[in-house]
Amino acid sequence: MDQSSLCKIVDSILPDAIAMRHQIHKNPELAGQEFKTSSLIRESLASTAIELQRPFLQTDVVGILQGSSMGKNVTLRADMDALPLCENSDKNYKSQIDGIMHGCGHDGHSAMLYGTALVLNQLRDTFEGSVRFVFQPGEEIKAMGKDLVEAGALLDPQPNAVFALHGQSKLPVGSIACKSGAITGAAGFFKITIKGRGGHASSPENTIDPILIGAKVVENLQSIVSRVIPAKDPAVLSVCRFEGGLNGNVIPDQVEMEGTFRYLDPKLADVFSGEIEKIVKGVCLANGASYDLQCELPYIATINSAEMVDMGFDITQQYFGQEAWHQIEHSSMGGEDFAYYLTDYPGALFRLGVGEDAPALHNPSFDFNDDAMRNGIIFMTAMTLNVLKDSKF
Repeated sequence: MDQSSLCKIVDSILPDAIAMRHQIHKNPELAGQEFKTSSLIRESLASTAIELQRPFLQTDVVGILQGSSMGKNVTLRADMDALPLCENSDKNYKSQIDGIMHGCGHDGHSAMLYGTALVLNQLRDTFEGSVRFVFQPGEEIKAMGKDLVEAGALLDPQPNAVFALHGQSKLPVGSIACKSGAITGAAGFFKITIKGRGGHASSPENTIDPILIGAKVVENLQSIVSRVIPAKDPAVLSVCRFEGGLNGNVIPDQVEMEGTFRYLDPKLADVFSGEIEKIVKGVCLANGASYDLQCELPYIATINSAEMVDMGFDITQQYFGQEAWHQIEHSSMGGEDFAYYLTDYPGALFRLGVGEDAPALHNPSFDFNDDAMRNGIIFMTAMTLNVLKDSKF
């Protein structure tokens, strides 16, 4: 299909895709609870030739579009879940659910995949092979992409390529950014409960102060990256929640803290978990406290195929011009469960610019830019058609 014809089809369905985004944005749902979102998507795709499969998990939507004949498969994925944030917006489609909002752009991702599905549905007689559309639940924290892949969502047929598109602030609207190799890091999470002995703040000698012990743990945790991890290996550890006590004159019995560690080298997973355990155990033992420690490793590094990234560069130049491509130089330490799609199949996670002045992701003021959706749908459609027609993939 020529470039002009494809763009005309995208323009014809774009209002529907934008309306879909606004509807999803108004009704955000947390990870694993995307019942209304998945129902909306299923109902909206019911009139197409896409064969919707029964859920592999509870709230996923997976559909297969068959082309004119059997052939290769391209799998496209979008995440659907929202964040536990209070939205700061005066838009008429702002969140109607207190304390939940689409602060990471998953409403835009789902709407663009929906739009891409509408376009490819119109083009199904022009290509051989099939396209799988995966509307995935629980990308945030729960990493349910791993569960979905393990449940067999990418089988029958297995994909020749897998792609995802993620909105990105601080990039020009509609631009495409990527890098080969690791684009996002692996991510682990920890929760520590330090159990001491509370008492009156005027007599701290009669207590085992969990706040003081917890402060020592926080300080020592920072030494893992600075003194244990080799300087050549990108890594980060952050304590993000520290909670204990109810007022200013009572030392509590216990405190809780939660945090995350990020890395690129898979070998660092055991280093981090081992060092965290050693520090917490040592500090608590030295100060007469006990502890509980939970440590999880839900995200692995997202590794892009160099060949697929090169194809994305060519498609971007062809449709949007040379200035629309942005080469990512350094891997992000953000976690992304699309990594599990790339474990056994070639593909890439691309970034889509939503505005140089756009608020950062996971910010109460973030709102996916409707003006970026056209390029996103064109890009995903063109990448799909290119893989299906090119004999080298």
